Amino acid sequence: MGSLTSFTDEALIAFDTLTDRATAFAHPAIRLGVTGLSRAGKTVFISAFVHNLLHGGRLPLFEAQKSGRISRAFLEHQPDDAVPRFAYEDHIAALIKDRLWPQSTRAISELRLTIAFESASGWNRWFSGGKLSVDIVDYPGEWLLDLPLLGKSYKEFCDEAFALSKSPVRADLSEEWHAETETVDPFAESDELTARRLAQSFTSYLMACKSDDRALSTLPPGRFLMPGDLDGSPALTFAPLPANSDRPAPQGSLLAVMERRFEAYKTHVVKPFFREHVARLDRQIILVDALQAMNAGYGAVNDLERALAEILSCFRPGKSNFLTNLLSRRIDRILVAATKADHLHHESHDRLQAIVRRLVDRSLGQADLSGADIKVLAMAAARATREGTAKNNGEVLPVIIGTPLKNEKIAGKLFDGKRETAIFPGDLPENPEAVFQSDSGSDGPGRTDLRFVRFKPPKLETTMEGLTLSLPHIRLDQAMQFLIGDRLE
Repeated sequence: MGSLTSFTDEALIAFDTLTDRATAFAHPAIRLGVTGLSRAGKTVFISAFVHNLLHGGRLPLFEAQKSGRISRAFLEHQPDDAVPRFAYEDHIAALIKDRLWPQSTRAISELRLTIAFESASGWNRWFSGGKLSVDIVDYPGEWLLDLPLLGKSYKEFCDEAFALSKSPVRADLSEEWHAETETVDPFAESDELTARRLAQSFTSYLMACKSDDRALSTLPPGRFLMPGDLDGSPALTFAPLPANSDRPAPQGSLLAVMERRFEAYKTHVVKPFFREHVARLDRQIILVDALQAMNAGYGAVNDLERALAEILSCFRPGKSNFLTNLLSRRIDRILVAATKADHLHHESHDRLQAIVRRLVDRSLGQADLSGADIKVLAMAAARATREGTAKNNGEVLPVIIGTPLKNEKIAGKLFDGKRETAIFPGDLPENPEAVFQSDSGSDGPGRTDLRFVRFKPPKLETTMEGLTLSLPHIRLDQAMQFLIGDRLE
């Protein structure tokens, strides 16, 4: 894959970084990127992160909170006026009052949380103002998967898209799109109806790959699934065409138009996203819903591994010294968090973490992340269940207790979304490799024996004084300590 940036891009990134650093001298800040693929829990993570700090949540492994050095946390106006604000208040109302999971991230948004604290070091207290702003940047992981396109030609994009579509887990989903491409001549004169028909067919194939039944992750171009205000624009009206010879595309031909629009997508959509947002990050958390992939089968797990490798390859990792830090930001900490750990008994948390570590280890072999501290964690930003035991034929089983969402199903039993239920979720395999392959070694759409259901958000406890407690969690405090703890010392 070629370079993601040109000399001009790097000059613009350096200018943006220098501007940010000048502001940071007076007001220390850290930019935290939050991403993950669809329904990995980005919105819930940010909401729980902020809610626990604003309301003094139970965070025993977040050192600054545990030691009482945080005097208060509060929301401020974000520094980027052109970026939508993360709708924290709306999301918290949905979680706490309505007990509904908030809507998934569909565009970029930002929120500034400022923490007033006392340094643990007397020397630092002398020089530091004791205030840190955390600029939380929320963006869809699907957009991040577009970044590798910057180093690819249209032909490479086409070759990879067709090769991927013929894999066992996708072959049946891509049949209609393949049939559409066979009806056109790439070298014939282009017309808008044909271009639109091919783009819509390709998009339908990507949407089918994303469905719960398949839960696939590698689905570029990301804006085809989340177009926003670009819906219907020429930059989103293109599709891969079948392999063709090295014969030059005639001017005005379908092939020439598709190639031009692919390049426009890179120039006007992908590059600005990288320069204005990804290249300005200091820390990053990637949320991974490995349970959903395991629900769908080993084909989805292998596809998640491929997507994670591509995501990690897009970051600019490393540690900077004072001089280089003025002109170039580097991500020095990356947390890969397996979400929905509350859907398992704690006895399986280590196994979930091992599966995601296996995902990351393979990805690290393909992406140069030297200089960045990388951590893997199994967590639940908002814990929707509690643990218990149940007897079954004289055997005591560890169970989780919660309210399954309406229409969730286990062994033919349909839940109504109202009643609390004790569920034995089963055990994850001791060997992480077991979820990456079938008995036959195929990577088709077959499933593992594991099944998980989704639960309603937790009902918050209330103290005797009538105060509502903060959102319960699993290891959110460990995530916070890794991501920002060192900046509060």
